[in-house]
Amino acid sequence: MLFTGEYEHTIDAKNRLAVPADIRQRLDPERDGEAFYLVLAENRILWLYPDKYFERLVETLDQPVLGDQNLLEYEQLTFPLTRRLELDSTGRIRLPDSLLQRASLSQQVTIIGVRDHLEIRDTQQWRIDLEKRLANQSAIWMAARAKLAKRERDREG
Repeated sequence: MLFTGEYEHTIDAKNRLAVPADIRQRLDPERDGEAFYLVLAENRILWLYPDKYFERLVETLDQPVLGDQNLLEYEQLTFPLTRRLELDSTGRIRLPDSLLQRASLSQQVTIIGVRDHLEIRDTQQWRIDLEKRLANQSAIWMAARAKLAKRERDREG
């Protein structure tokens, strides 16, 4: 499933957050599952993955028993701080206190679609980060286009 857009929401007093209705409507239980995995990811940002997609993604990480030290450290950091969250009858998930604190989230959040996952960002911080990226948008686009063009040339040749 492709995630796009930004949605401003409020985390309620019981730490519940509504998953945007248009995202819930596009979820296919057979393909995506009926829950989400919440991951404390890069820069202490909370990422949400549909459960079946996340489980398939994790399978690609399977390594021999004597794997790389970096992979072990990644797994020791990632999986203990990951939670599977069920949607309630109104389409909300309950965010664990510990992850909210580690992500330094206030009640006002923006959910952003980032291709294969959603990110839960503090609204004020998201606005600051977005403005910085927009100021550098031309360079970001040019670098991405150059990388895509190289990938296409490599595929053809």
